[in-house]
Amino acid sequence: MHVIHSPWDNNSNGMIIDIECHLSNGLPGITIIGYTNKAVDEAKERLRSAFASSKLSLPRKRIVINLAPADIPKESTSFDLPIAAAILAASNQITRTISSQTGFIGEVGLDGIIRPVRGVIGKLLAGKRSGLTHFIIPSANLDQAMMIPGIHIMPVPTLKKLYNYLNTEDTTLVTATGEGLSSQTKEKPHCPIRFSDISGQEHAKRALEIAAAGGHNILLNGPPGTGKSMLAKALLSIMPPMTHEEIVEVTHLQSLSAHDYKKIITNRPFRTPHHSASHVAIVGGGHNLRPGEITLSHRGVLFFDELPEFNRLTIEALRQPLEERTITIARAKESVEYPANFLLATTSNPCPCGYYNTPKTCRCTPYEIQKYRRKLSGPILDRIDLYVEVTEVKHEQLLTHTAAPDTTERVRQRVSKAQLIQRNRYKSTKLNSDMTNGDIKLLANLSEEATTLLNKAAQKLDISARSYMRTIKISRTIADLMRKDKITSEHISEALQYRSHNYHSDT
Repeated sequence: MHVIHSPWDNNSNGMIIDIECHLSNGLPGITIIGYTNKAVDEAKERLRSAFASSKLSLPRKRIVINLAPADIPKESTSFDLPIAAAILAASNQITRTISSQTGFIGEVGLDGIIRPVRGVIGKLLAGKRSGLTHFIIPSANLDQAMMIPGIHIMPVPTLKKLYNYLNTEDTTLVTATGEGLSSQTKEKPHCPIRFSDISGQEHAKRALEIAAAGGHNILLNGPPGTGKSMLAKALLSIMPPMTHEEIVEVTHLQSLSAHDYKKIITNRPFRTPHHSASHVAIVGGGHNLRPGEITLSHRGVLFFDELPEFNRLTIEALRQPLEERTITIARAKESVEYPANFLLATTSNPCPCGYYNTPKTCRCTPYEIQKYRRKLSGPILDRIDLYVEVTEVKHEQLLTHTAAPDTTERVRQRVSKAQLIQRNRYKSTKLNSDMTNGDIKLLANLSEEATTLLNKAAQKLDISARSYMRTIKISRTIADLMRKDKITSEHISEALQYRSHNYHSDT
């Protein structure tokens, strides 16, 4: 019997699976046990054809493969390669001793080609945490594997190449140490709408700049045709590029659900689910507990166009990720926690027809308006930091070629510098929106005039305790954009302009 290690990332609960192979006399055949699903069980048919195509000898014995520990359900085609290696080792077809610190990952095709697998980054990280240092993986997964530092990678294109490597020093295969990004499969920068493309709406642009700098959630409210969706989509153009750690996180999460799961994601995600999307599609779940839109927008923007049109259950599901930056999907058999650190950008109309309190005639009854706005509960509105009224732009301004006061690059530079100030302040990657009450007391740095103004406004405007703290967070971001150490009354005054008073008063 021979044992081969295979790292496995079971919905973020990484562990090492030991592939045990036992050969005995009896009717030739392959039996796979160890609480496996159909995808794993079908490996025996793939391996029969792959061994024949690669001109390798499959032992004419009774072959029993056990995936230990046997009490944990397993579903992945990435066990094909370690099973093949275990068969080769158990039948004495390889001469090299396989180190106990080596892990095997890969799907084997009928022609012997090693195919890429889903979620290879999570598997490598799980193996690294468990003490594995060397990994044999599909060649197509090399670019993603190169993002993990401190490991040795051996990419193999075919089962025959694996056989040659395990028997002789194959000079065509070079061990690589994961130290950084490979430029071959990087995603090209893509931002169809830029800040400079938008005419007018300077107040909304300023709010979006604050949102991007401090990671604050934003709601754009206004009648149809005023550019709310365009403003939200331009948000991505002023956000700074992702760091190496963020690229690793995003690439891994995207590979868990995307069809092209060997691509490196270097652009921040911008997810725009339609309001008709199912609850599971947005939150995550399903038979294999795959991530939903909330998780796939990690380190990017989750855009809900016409927020009140979404299912109320889906809207309320935003509470946990907006508060804790993670989302827990619990089912009867298992539960999983996915990261969900995103910026929520939303839009809404004043009423179902969209023209309440505008020069155009509104056809909605007071009951319909109240019912429409009640879809957004107080707790959800309380987690949205910036509320902006978007008004119509004069038609003659739409085609004029006046120079914009701020270019997209200039705004992005201000946002990047503000985030650098925040990282230095908190000694971490968190932004002002993630400040705790303790952080606010220690690091907000309010001037006496600012404190006095905020206390008077809180008493006069009947601001809740959470809104009080939120105003300080927004003020801190405004001060960072202006590169000021202290929060002044000017910053407090601007932050108070973004209160969601209209929704609260009408509901």
